[in-house]
Parts: sequence; C-alpha cells; structure tokens
Amino acid sequence: MRLIAGRPLVAVVRGGRVEAVHNVAGYAVDGRGTALLSFGSTDLPVYLRSAAKPFITAAILAAGVGERFDLEPREIAVMTASHNAEPFHLDAVRSILRKVGLTEAALRCGPEPPHTQAICNNCSGKHAGILALSVAIGADPATYLDPENPAQQRILQFCAEMLGERREELAFAVDGCGIPVVAATLEKAARAYRRLATLEGLAPASAEALRKVRDAMIAYPEYMSGTGEFDAALIRAYGGSLVCKGGAEGVFAAAIFEPGIGLVLKVIDGNERARPPAAIEALAAIGAISQQRRSELSAFARPPIANKAGRIVGEIRPVPDALE
Repeated sequence: MRLIAGRPLVAVVRGGRVEAVHNVAGYAVDGRGTALLSFGSTDLPVYLRSAAKPFITAAILAAGVGERFDLEPREIAVMTASHNAEPFHLDAVRSILRKVGLTEAALRCGPEPPHTQAICNNCSGKHAGILALSVAIGADPATYLDPENPAQQRILQFCAEMLGERREELAFAVDGCGIPVVAATLEKAARAYRRLATLEGLAPASAEALRKVRDAMIAYPEYMSGTGEFDAALIRAYGGSLVCKGGAEGVFAAAIFEPGIGLVLKVIDGNERARPPAAIEALAAIGAISQQRRSELSAFARPPIANKAGRIVGEIRPVPDALE
C-alpha cells in the first residue's frame, strides 16, 4: 500500500522550539487549467469528506428541490455546513425538515458528543437536504444513507461530473455521518473546485445549482461553518470572491472566482489545527491573498497555543520557505 506524503508545512512551536510538524500535500490550478502549485502525493486518492458538501448541495438543488420546498439561502448554506450546533444552525435544519414534512427522527446521522440529538451533528443540514431530495424524487427517506438510494445515486453522479470521472469508476466509502464519501486525487479535486470557481464546462442546470450554493455560502458563511470559524472568516475576508470548505482529517478546498482558481490541501496526519495556517500559506504561494487579507486572518495564520490556565505558551505557524 502506497502512503500519501507531503511537505513539512506547519510547525507547532513551544518555548522557541519546534514540538511537532505537520506534513501537507496540495494542488492548485488556474482558470486555464494550468497547475499553479503541486506538492506531496497529488496523484493518490483521498476522501474529500466535508469538502464535497458544495457538490452534494448542488446535486440537491439541480433536482429542483430549492424551488419545490421554497428553500432560503440560509437553509442552502446549512445544507453545505459542518456546523457547531449553534441555535441558528438548528433552527435552519428544523426549517428544512418542516418544509419537507419530516421530523428530526428522520435524521440518521447520529448524535455528536457532547450532544445527544442527531440534529446537533455537524452534518445534520446535509442530511436534511438529502432527505428533501429523497422526498422530491419519490425515493425512500428511510434508506437515504444507502448508496443505491436514488437520491444518493444522483449525488454520486453529480460528484463524478465535477471530478471528471465516470460514475461507475468513482471511489467511495462511508463518511463519519453515514453517507457515501467520495475519494479523488488532489489534482482532480482541485480541478473540481476550479469548476466551482468558473462554472465552465458544466451542464446549465449544474452550473446554476453551483451558483446558488456559492451565493448562499457567501451570504451566510457562519451558517455553513460557525461563529468564529476559519471557513466563515476566510469567506468574509474575500468579500464574495471566494468560497471554501474544510473537511475531516485535514482536508481544505477553496474556489477563487477571479481568475478561477481551485485549491485543495490535505494535512497528512489529519490534524485539524494545521489546516488554517496551511491554507493561508498555500494561498500566499499562488499569489491569491493580499497582505490586508492576510493581516485580517492573522489569528488563523499563526494561532496561539494556550495552556490550561489560559497562558499563551507557543504558536502554530508555517514553516519558512516550505513551498518555494
């Protein structure tokens, strides 16, 4: 078995000494399809985890679910979310279920500690959206997790279209919340996010669905992540020219609309703390972040490390020249 590898991009520093290092792999492609950045194992498939959520939501909207159930942008955003179970997140998920005619009992994502209710799972918005798709197309909501359910088949087909793969060759497994999770090389994933950025080379219905997802993520970034979260802060810093989505096990993906860049990163050891500094460093390496934006995001670029008493004892920061 060949192991995915990366470059030492993020260091954990305590007392002036490096305590840990996180290796990262990544790929970025511009609007012409030219590689801007490629490092680590970009040719080995990785599970996209929640970074696939914009495509899942778009598949749902492409089936006409938004119009049928009069979904609002905040509800579309929470369908794309890895949320913190804040009150506004739960209100939006309940609103979707109410419009569809289902209750929280229909959610099969399971609870997420310390919570005991499935609606508090960070993926409950996505599950509500898939349930809405199931109802809209006459599929059985009770089996919406099954890859053979017609709702999941539509989602997998859409993901295959975005990744430039044949549906029957698309690799997938079971995600932490129970739905099928697709795998792709970092190169193919970055090119999928380039399609999200440019909306080019897609069927009109797919492009329009992706546009609605982008608009909702930009309008309600806290709904698709949470208060004070990196994804929301990054989207706000770009003022409508970027959407991004983190995923479990250290996955990060971004679509930059002008000039149409797709970027995907994978923290090799899966540690979430390395994702924000790695993302900001990669954006800088491709010339896609201004000094002003980098300053606005400084708390994520070099997050401090505090001890149990709240004293700052170190920081997480990029390794100098790692991407040169």
